[in-house]
Parts: sequence; structure tokens; C-alpha cells
Amino acid sequence: MKKLLIGFLLVTEHADPRRDCACIENEDAVLLFFTVNSYAQGEQYAKVLAALGCVGIELCPGFGNEGVARIQKAVGPRTPVGVVRFDIHPALDHRSGDSFPYSRP
Repeated sequence: MKKLLIGFLLVTEHADPRRDCACIENEDAVLLFFTVNSYAQGEQYAKVLAALGCVGIELCPGFGNEGVARIQKAVGPRTPVGVVRFDIHPALDHRSGDSFPYSRP
């Protein structure tokens, strides 16, 4: 049986995806986990995950509505993008990720 390949992106201001990454694997799936420091960097890594054949990309709640839209546009319609959803995130001082500097181009 072929394993599911799934991508996950976490956005935080001081992230370095070359350092802050992980591969988690079990009998059924492989999860490629990267932290990124901006929506723009998220777009770049989402394209890589899509090119690697991820069946979907999950985003942390730090990606606000604009961030989710940017990632989906970056990978195109063939790669589903899901999101752990908070309109305002309790760990982000009850704000949307769209209000942070990392969300700007």
C-alpha cells in the first residue's frame, strides 16, 4: 500500500524552514513539516510540497484568510489546501495571522 504524503506549514516570525522542519512517518503516511517566516516563504514551500506529490497541504491557524488564499493560488487547484481554523487565534493575542507583518508581500 502506498503511503500518503502530506505537507504541513506553520508560520512564525523567526522561522527558518531549513532548520525548523521535520519528517514524521508511520505505516500509513509521511508528514513533511516546515515552519516558514512569511506568507511569501509559505508560497515557495507549498510549491515544493506540491511538486513532491503531497496529496494535500495543511496550514496552521497563523495563516489568516489571505494567507490560505495565497497558498492555494500558489499550488493551484490540483493540490488541496486545508487549514486548522481560528478566525482570531488565542495564541496570537486574539488576532488573525493576516494582521501580522509576515503576512505582507
